[in-house]
Amino acid sequence: MTDEIIARKVGQLGRITLNRPKALNALTLPMVHAMTEALMSWKDDAGVQAIVVDAEGEKGFCAGGDILMLHNSGKAGGEDAWRFWHDEYQLNTLIQEYPKPYVALIDGITMGGGVGISVHGSHRVAGDRTMFAMPETGIGFHPDVGGAYFLPRLPGEIGMWMGLTGARLKAADCLAAGLATHYCPSADQASLLDALEKADLASDEDKLEEILEAHSGDPGSSELALVRGLIDAAFEGDDVPAMMARMEAAGDQWSAKQLKIMGTKSPTAMVLTAKCLRRGADLSFEDVMRQDLRVSMRCLAGTDFYEGVRAVIIDKDNAPSWSPAAIGKVDAEALEAYFEPLAADKEQTFLGE
Repeated sequence: MTDEIIARKVGQLGRITLNRPKALNALTLPMVHAMTEALMSWKDDAGVQAIVVDAEGEKGFCAGGDILMLHNSGKAGGEDAWRFWHDEYQLNTLIQEYPKPYVALIDGITMGGGVGISVHGSHRVAGDRTMFAMPETGIGFHPDVGGAYFLPRLPGEIGMWMGLTGARLKAADCLAAGLATHYCPSADQASLLDALEKADLASDEDKLEEILEAHSGDPGSSELALVRGLIDAAFEGDDVPAMMARMEAAGDQWSAKQLKIMGTKSPTAMVLTAKCLRRGADLSFEDVMRQDLRVSMRCLAGTDFYEGVRAVIIDKDNAPSWSPAAIGKVDAEALEAYFEPLAADKEQTFLGE
């Protein structure tokens, strides 16, 4: 067990607290294993009626995974990246299939791996500090941890917009998109936790929902309603150059902003992401996770992931040199190889198989 995860039973809850605040609670492999162990131990425990996951620190619920480790493992040709993704995706699947209420308090930065341990649960409670995003195309990667499952299932083309641009959503937008199921003001979250810990959830199946509603409030208005039409028109289909051409032709301020953002992302990663999301719309959750592992491992064989991590995390110059640099130069057909099965001993397996 690691001290980066605090797992305990309180009242009728299984409580998990991410305890790596200086790193914005970014996931490490020991954290993945500790969460999996705790969830498995509580799965058939009649004394645990619900799971609650929160995090230490006010800035981040969970800012993602251990990107530098993944970069270094890929560079060295080691096994650490494969093992992390394989086990992380097992955890994501365990959460998605969990038989008990799973409440994630996403009050803070929630990106990448943090999305994977929250969005697939039954309850996602946003707060005033929530900032939810899948920013992977900015480091030459794809929205993994089940992004190809939940993003295409959001209303209209919100998921494609989020996946390609790394758009950052606050609480009201998360509620409007269905990414969050509830809202609780940041100042009231301690009271919410106290109420959940003291509740008799076993005798009243509606008690959890009543407590969440009692600690709710007004998150403010969502900007998504104002731009939904623009999002849906711009991001339909799976042809990223065509999407960008439509936005350029539209000529409005919002479209110009999206084009500027997309101009900073890896062209290869954007084309790959569009493929992942369109395929994922028709796949089961487990098949999406198998796809995620295949695509993640193939990203290690390219160049943009390493260049993106260098620019954003290592050198922090935010000036990646993508290859190719232009969206029109990406060989979309060549990316089909990313979806091919891995060697038999490297394919995704799941708990119970």
